[in-house]
Amino acid sequence: MTVYSKITGTGSYLPAKRVSNEQLAAQLAEQGIETSHEWIVTRSGIEARHYAAADENSSDLAVHAARKALEMAGKQPEDIDLVLVASSTPDFHGSFPSTACIVQQKLGMHNNSAAFDVQAVCSGFVYALSTADAFIRSGMHKTVLVIGAEVFSRILDFTDRTTCVLFGDGAGAVVLEASSEPGILASKLHADGRHSDILSVPGSLAQGAIAGSGFLYMDGPAVFKLAVTVLEEVAHEVLDAARVRPADIDWLVPHQANLRIMKGTAKKLDLPLEKMVATVGEHGNTSAASIPLALDQAVRDGRIKPGHNVLMEGVGGGFTWGAVLARM
Repeated sequence: MTVYSKITGTGSYLPAKRVSNEQLAAQLAEQGIETSHEWIVTRSGIEARHYAAADENSSDLAVHAARKALEMAGKQPEDIDLVLVASSTPDFHGSFPSTACIVQQKLGMHNNSAAFDVQAVCSGFVYALSTADAFIRSGMHKTVLVIGAEVFSRILDFTDRTTCVLFGDGAGAVVLEASSEPGILASKLHADGRHSDILSVPGSLAQGAIAGSGFLYMDGPAVFKLAVTVLEEVAHEVLDAARVRPADIDWLVPHQANLRIMKGTAKKLDLPLEKMVATVGEHGNTSAASIPLALDQAVRDGRIKPGHNVLMEGVGGGFTWGAVLARM
């Protein structure tokens, strides 16, 4: 019997602190940095974002989202045999122990399930979901918890208005299970390290301190130009692999980075904007958390229904990009 993997539960979590454009503009004005609600919305479509509390880490956000996904799937933590966490803002700057292991501990999982982090920045959830699908299809694992969780507010330079207004914090999760019915129809992943300098946090640990910069750096125009090209290409790749036409896509759930990029991708696929899930306005760019956050919102409000074909795609630092086509 052919083994497939299917999403059986989704969950998400946003920190309590919501920061509107007006609030952020007022905060920046105190430092002599000029911006406005209109300036931010015109360039990104973002109206607000959420910031984690001082005592909240990526693992805390991840656990909240995971519990909701487990509940929807009708699973207990001990039913999970693999935990994957996609994050560029792990709990520890040295990157170990992995955030996945911390999530495992906080969920009370003592069944010796495997756990590890996936680092592909904003493409992280797509990378992690594709990895989980491969593990299930191989027979190595049967029930996988896939999470995207970020606290990007910790790495923002609030003297750089071109980047600090774009990002927020949050987490999203899915439960992926072995199934006799097709779920993940196809996935494609790519990377091109030649573009590693256009989106990065160019710092490293040395002698217990950060050498270089611990703040996010982004060449916005370069990222925009590359993103609109590769997103269209990978979308057609994954559709061709699944033998599905663009017209058969019920929902596009893109990485929530910039509304102009998202609309451009939908247009190139001849998809009406009514078929695109957009949460960037309220969430900002939550990196690896953005796709599962948007997916969960659309599942819970009834837009995404069982049997729908959902195309998820993202781009991130590295430079990485990828897409997954799933039948819900």
